[in-house]
Amino acid sequence: MHKELRVAAYAVCVRDGQVLLARWVAGDGTKRWTLPGGGMDHGEDPYDTVIREVDEETGYAVTPAALLGVHSILRRYPRKLGTVADFHGLRLVYEGEITGGALRHEENGSTDMAAWHDLDAVDALPRVELVDVGLDMWRDRPPTGHILPRKMNAE
Repeated sequence: MHKELRVAAYAVCVRDGQVLLARWVAGDGTKRWTLPGGGMDHGEDPYDTVIREVDEETGYAVTPAALLGVHSILRRYPRKLGTVADFHGLRLVYEGEITGGALRHEENGSTDMAAWHDLDAVDALPRVELVDVGLDMWRDRPPTGHILPRKMNAE
């Protein structure tokens, strides 16, 4: 089994009772909301990653205000030619403060749309687990940066 590690940085941007989300398009065409952010480039600092990714996916300039926590996931995914990947995702979750820019949708990327959503409407959205993880970290501010996993559909 092939082992894969992906390190990524995401932002929880909340203002006026709304959270900024990007709509991720899976390989099979399904669409679910996620936190803006994504994978680190080799040699890139995660602080810089979250700034770059939020800009790419939403059009906003963001300042990472606080590191809320680190979330680790393990998944097994089918890959080409009948192989399976043992995937480990390491996600650094920041609180993000919007400091400029204007809302726009990403072109030719892994997301197709960005939008603000009322916090009380998030539970009704088709979303990835990371949205709940990030919002839990934002609300609870765990001193260790770790939260207990929720039961939800796998991403």
